[in-house]
Amino acid sequence: MATKKTETVSMIDTFREFKEMKNIDRTTLVSVLEESFRNVLAKIYGSDENFDVIVNPDKGDFEIYRNRIVVDDGEVADENKEISLSEAQKIEDDYEIGEEVSETVDFAKFGRRAILNLRQTLASKILELEHDSLYNKYKDRVGQIVAGEVYQVWKREVLVVDDENNELILPKSEQIPNDQYHKGETLRAVILRVDNENNNPKIILSRTNPMFLERLLESEVPEINDGLISIKKIARMPGERAKIAVESYDDRIDPVGACVGVKGSRVHGIVRELNNENIDVINYTANTKLFIQRALSPAKVSSININEEEHKAEVFLQPEEVSLAIGKGGLNIKLASMLTEYTIDVFREIADNDADEDIYLDEFADEVDQWVIDSIKAIGLDTAKQVLNAPREMLIERADLEEETVDQLLEVLKAEFEN
Repeated sequence: MATKKTETVSMIDTFREFKEMKNIDRTTLVSVLEESFRNVLAKIYGSDENFDVIVNPDKGDFEIYRNRIVVDDGEVADENKEISLSEAQKIEDDYEIGEEVSETVDFAKFGRRAILNLRQTLASKILELEHDSLYNKYKDRVGQIVAGEVYQVWKREVLVVDDENNELILPKSEQIPNDQYHKGETLRAVILRVDNENNNPKIILSRTNPMFLERLLESEVPEINDGLISIKKIARMPGERAKIAVESYDDRIDPVGACVGVKGSRVHGIVRELNNENIDVINYTANTKLFIQRALSPAKVSSININEEEHKAEVFLQPEEVSLAIGKGGLNIKLASMLTEYTIDVFREIADNDADEDIYLDEFADEVDQWVIDSIKAIGLDTAKQVLNAPREMLIERADLEEETVDQLLEVLKAEFEN
């Protein structure tokens, strides 16, 4: 008897465990519990059709009744669904043939194996429901910002839990460089995607995706939320710098001013959230030349040549503007290219009286290796003045040459004109 009582208590504890710890609505939980009982009953009796299963997860208890039809002695064909008259009258002496006998089933008497089977069935179904619930909760929230608590920090990812204790993953590749995470602190990120391989959902977060910056702007700038200002394009180098092109649908609203705020009040919080990422906001325009010009800000562009088929732009600037256009580490021109979706090459302007004095690169074959000359010519630069007026960083990157090789070439070309 002690064993049965212990097993019964174990079953009740099982229900309480699911009731208190699983994020599943009551109706679904009752259905799952009933189905799990019926699966075990069907294995034991061959069928569960004639059983009533009543579960009450709120109280953590259950009742099972088996219903059988009374037949004459010796006429029992199915012991699970039929009971002889003499056996029925042992329960109640006034039972008659054809009546239904309902008996309470003591599940604990089936032993530990049946109870273990039930627990395993329940655990499997509950886990499946939890996965479905988690996937359905987040699949339509891709692109939204979520806040959670940092639970564990690993080398390649950070584990975050939401307010319902669901696990979210922030991979290293989606973390802003130099971000520091500590257990227990609140972290904000955008929901990048929801993977669901083998019904095992994984919610992947990102703090580097342009969507994160876009959602942050929407939360700080009411005019964007109201549809008066549209974010047309975003280019980011996470943790360093970002360029945002915005457009106003109301002539009375300055979109750049509205996004920046008085003394930068609206972007200050975003900059802090993004680990001091500098944010440039510019006016969007469908005019490609003007858009590229604005994207290269703070540099002032003198002229632009556009190749729309190849999505390339040659930008000419005064010598003192070239470094501004390129930016530290080439960051400004990279972001401008990302924003406009044009490959941008910048050049120093050549005075007309200097153009006549130019020299073709092939003339330097005695002093410069031919493969170096060919590499420079392959990016569209044929003369010495063109090379000298091109930024050093561009020559290194576009021609795929070593810094030392480029510097030697520039020294040879400069010496020619100095002489």
